[in-house]
Amino acid sequence: NAKKITAVIPYFGYARQDRKHDSRVPISARLIADLVEAAGVDRVIAVDLHANQIQGFFQIPVDHLSASWVLLDTIRQLDRDFVVVSPDAGGVERAREFAKRLNNAALVIVDKRREQANVSKVMHIIGDVVDKDCFILDDILDTAGTLTHTANALAAQGARSVHAAITHPIVSSSAMKRIQESALEKIFVTDTIPLRPEHQASGMFEVLSVSKLLGEAIIRTH
Repeated sequence: NAKKITAVIPYFGYARQDRKHDSRVPISARLIADLVEAAGVDRVIAVDLHANQIQGFFQIPVDHLSASWVLLDTIRQLDRDFVVVSPDAGGVERAREFAKRLNNAALVIVDKRREQANVSKVMHIIGDVVDKDCFILDDILDTAGTLTHTANALAAQGARSVHAAITHPIVSSSAMKRIQESALEKIFVTDTIPLRPEHQASGMFEVLSVSKLLGEAIIRTH
């Protein structure tokens, strides 16, 4: 008999299936939105949806939070003149906003081709990375194919160092092997998805909490 139910969903499942990229494929993100509503939820709070249009899949209010504020505070403490890198064209808007908040840092865009699911190839790097400290910004780290290919391409182009900031660390399949063999120095992630102990013990990750971000959203919502 609750008067109102709010679903706090740090990582929205099936978010990458937000459109039809081929014939006879489902838009599963819309299905999940329908299931959440059918269960009786009145409002949704989510963090870094893969695509902004997912908010439009719901008939109820959606508060779309950005983990950038959590990541920015830590990155500023590194006290380096970073160049912000978007690993694909879809993340340019997110990377541009992040670079603006990071003392108007320069923006670099990577032209990527994805020939099949979870398999990508870096084609071109748009921007100057020679002798620069690069920071790759993305929302999801799954098989780490895109991330490691981007990092290696930046290093090959003369980047001084390569770090990454990821919101949702799924870290599946052979991701850890790829990460350890890549040019990446460190990856900053949030706890929207619990990082496995063996991955945290590798020393490649630094986990930042979104608890204050979600807590503030809940307070303001109610």
